[in-house]
Amino acid sequence: MKTNYLLPNRFKLIGWIIFIPSFILGILFLIFEFEPNFLNIKLFAFAKESVNFLTGSTSKEYFTFVKTNALDEILALSLIISALFVAFSKEKDEDEFISKIRLESLVWATYINYAILFFSIIFIFGMPFFWVMVCNMFTILIFFIIRFNWLIYKSKKTVKNEE
Repeated sequence: MKTNYLLPNRFKLIGWIIFIPSFILGILFLIFEFEPNFLNIKLFAFAKESVNFLTGSTSKEYFTFVKTNALDEILALSLIISALFVAFSKEKDEDEFISKIRLESLVWATYINYAILFFSIIFIFGMPFFWVMVCNMFTILIFFIIRFNWLIYKSKKTVKNEE
């Protein structure tokens, strides 16, 4: 089966090497809100909104530079890129069965991802909803990776048992 949309198999290892530390650091960042000083840099922003908590007023700026800690941006980009590498790299023996598992896993991950989003829209409000949305950017890829690799593992185990 021709799979032009998949990356070469070597990208999977690169993806795992980047994904695992990025995922762990991302979780630690969410829990401890660690921001190393050396990552405090100026970045270009298309839009920026500032809130003055004393007066409640907001100010908006467009096409400006902001001083921020870039750790969350670095972690988000490394998580997305590495998860894409892991999820969409060919298996060593890519065949129609694996393509079927890949498609079913992607559909399943999409359903689960949007079920969580649906639940969150109804029952979660304010900043917690914002954090659900932030995490929701990554969960579809993570759910896909977990399910796809689990089904590949189960099918290999079944084949070994039949031999």
